[in-house]
Amino acid sequence: MTPPSALAPTLTRDQPAPSDTAAPRSARYAWIVAVLAFTGVIAAGMQTLIVPLIGQLPVILGASPDDTAWAITATLLASAVSIPIVGRLGDMVGKRRMLVLSLIPLIAGSALCAMAGSLLPMIAGRGLQGLGMGVIPLGISLLRELLPSDRIGPAVATMSASMGIGGAIALPFAAAIAEYASWRGMFWAFAGFAALALGAVVWLVPKSAAGKGGESFDFLGAILLAGSLVSLLLAISKGAAWGWTSGGVLGLFLAAGTLLVLWVRQELRAQHPLVNVRSLATRPIALTNLASFLIGFAMFAQGLVIPQLMQLPEQTGYGLGQSMLQMALWLIPGGITMMIASTLGARLTARRGPKTTLVSGAAVVALGYGATLLLLGTVWGLMLATIIISAGVGLAYGAIPMLVMGAVPRSETAAANGFNTLVRSVGTSGAAAVIGVLLATLSTDVAGHVVPELDGFQLTLVIGGCAALLAAVVALCIPRTGRHTAAKAV
Repeated sequence: MTPPSALAPTLTRDQPAPSDTAAPRSARYAWIVAVLAFTGVIAAGMQTLIVPLIGQLPVILGASPDDTAWAITATLLASAVSIPIVGRLGDMVGKRRMLVLSLIPLIAGSALCAMAGSLLPMIAGRGLQGLGMGVIPLGISLLRELLPSDRIGPAVATMSASMGIGGAIALPFAAAIAEYASWRGMFWAFAGFAALALGAVVWLVPKSAAGKGGESFDFLGAILLAGSLVSLLLAISKGAAWGWTSGGVLGLFLAAGTLLVLWVRQELRAQHPLVNVRSLATRPIALTNLASFLIGFAMFAQGLVIPQLMQLPEQTGYGLGQSMLQMALWLIPGGITMMIASTLGARLTARRGPKTTLVSGAAVVALGYGATLLLLGTVWGLMLATIIISAGVGLAYGAIPMLVMGAVPRSETAAANGFNTLVRSVGTSGAAAVIGVLLATLSTDVAGHVVPELDGFQLTLVIGGCAALLAAVVALCIPRTGRHTAAKAV
């Protein structure tokens, strides 16, 4: 039997669609979008999959809490290294090929975690999962190649929203399994989902075009960027535990800055750079990346506050006493809202351009933070606030890739999207560090346990709202004219 991928030739904006009927073409495009979005859901889900196990990991793995925290840090570091590299390789050898290769470590890492009986296999498995996180920017870039221009906006919005949907689905799924079954089952389940996604990509997604040929991979640039990112993210993630003024943390920050300068110098000199830093320095890309950083910060801030408020005991006076599973179920509507908002955002982008959608999304996120401050007392109120913030994130995340793709050549799509995804990841890591220090500083003792004070939560919400407002201001400064009118450029 001939696979559907063989019937679906690589389509680009400059190639005519095959001369078949509209209905088969439409169905084929829908399958491509569905499959790529599914890969995004799986990858994003793996990032939050381990959250319900954080408190149990020291017992499960027979290690200290400080050591088991590496099960989370390993994924962060591995994804930071892999995303820009697989993005560049996708532009060189074909995005579909790199997407297939990126799904393999997701499968292997999940299986290794499921079989882990000690700390090192768990860290190795989580690191392998991190190596597969490039599937989201690769999928977004594939959509630009495989779909006609009128379908790219809605498809990209759906793919971008898969990041929120993955987290929203994975958290209650993992919490339920961790509470009522074996924790190994959730890793096996996601290994199966990733294998299913791999089969679907091979079967249904047509091959994408490779680069022009004759280009060399910038190994030195990859090493310098990886070193800089690992140093920066390690300092951010371990700063609270090691001490922000300790020699180790300060040395990591110094190393990150030094390696970043060397990387920029290398990219300016390289004939075929890992990332075109000249494009990154242009006003449209620089402002889009800055807005992306702020949106990532704002999104993660509420992700740290609202779950804690829901789970803290009622005797604190502001906690709502929900279990992990109950909390996760209350957050599901937010993930669903993100998907719906991304679809509406695609329509807004088609009419008014991605800049308008990004500004609107950032403003809605800020509105959601304001609502959170007013609705702290009830679970229903926090769920409503989460829905508002998720709607804003869905609008913003759907618009950001359109702005990026409209400002770079087709040959740099995957690398530029990968770098933008990385910038958002740094924003969420920065939020975790800043808010973690803030909540630890503004804490109190309740029944023998140190918990954040209400003032700490409120200040965090104000900071998150300000980050969203600043993102809206930055987005307003993104140029609309010329080739940077992204809705037309793709």
